[in-house]
Amino acid sequence: KGELRLQSLTFDDAGMYQCIAENAHGIIYANAELKIVASPPTFELNPMKKKILAAKGGRVIIECKPKAAPKPKFSWSKGTELLVNGSRIRIWDDGSLEIINITKLDEGRYTCFAENNRGKANSTGVLEMTEATRITLAPLNVDVTVGENATMQCIASHDPTLDLTFIWSLNGFVIDFEKEHEHYERNVMV
Repeated sequence: KGELRLQSLTFDDAGMYQCIAENAHGIIYANAELKIVASPPTFELNPMKKKILAAKGGRVIIECKPKAAPKPKFSWSKGTELLVNGSRIRIWDDGSLEIINITKLDEGRYTCFAENNRGKANSTGVLEMTEATRITLAPLNVDVTVGENATMQCIASHDPTLDLTFIWSLNGFVIDFEKEHEHYERNVMV
């Protein structure tokens, strides 16, 4: 097949490789460089978010993406408690931490630890729970005669520390109130 396989690479394997194909009609060459990458985990370029918000009863994924070669092994802690996979907590292969059914008890400092044969590093963020956003008054079906006006309401409750934005769509397409101001009118009630 003209295939070259290298196993258990070392830094000595780095360099320019050349493949030569030859037959009765001639000879051709192809070159490729093999770089060997090895580095301890570092969060310098991609630190964990310092503040992570999660809705009460919802789900959160906290990313842990250090630069490292070879791929590091991951572990997580909340405060001083080491976390393990369970019914509500899962550590993904890529290092991310998933928590479902968020409660007030899940708030706190989360640290991701990454370790490979070159070294180790960690990064920490704080998880805060917010009240879940809920639709308290949903739009109702409306029958109107052609040419008349129709009004639809939508009211939601939300965490007071967060802003709330209402987005209306028609058949899956978001309504642009700026462009379609002659047909649609948005009234915001405080």
